[in-house]
Amino acid sequence: MAVQVYGCNHIVIEVTDARKAVKFYSDVFGLKMLRGGEGAAWCKLGEHQFMAIFEVDKLQLDRVKHFGLMVRDAAQIKEVRKKLTNKYKLKPASDLRCDFRDPWGNRFQVGDLSDESLVWLLPYQEVQKAGITFTSKSKKEKKS
Repeated sequence: MAVQVYGCNHIVIEVTDARKAVKFYSDVFGLKMLRGGEGAAWCKLGEHQFMAIFEVDKLQLDRVKHFGLMVRDAAQIKEVRKKLTNKYKLKPASDLRCDFRDPWGNRFQVGDLSDESLVWLLPYQEVQKAGITFTSKSKKEKKS
């Protein structure tokens, strides 16, 4: 029998101060706290996933590991970029549209639902609730 994967349940990041990390991610992305305590926190990501934040004594940064978050549209990406650069004084990690390292060195990228190549990964009901529609014009329609 073939294994059926339904999605990603959670991601885990390491920080030196879990309380500050919760404040950061709540401020930038509006993440809701599920529970926490004793150097750990759990924040809701979308409808069915969560991010676990674990406090460690020493961070071990990686060059390529990262996670991606989805926001509604380009305006929200712009809002995130503005807050990260102005309020938190963070610089982009690459030339990508929204690719940063948090204050603890965890790299994250932010995409939006207008990227039709990514939206198919979301449950269709969530796409409908968000009111996202795609119209694809044929080559013939584009010429007229």
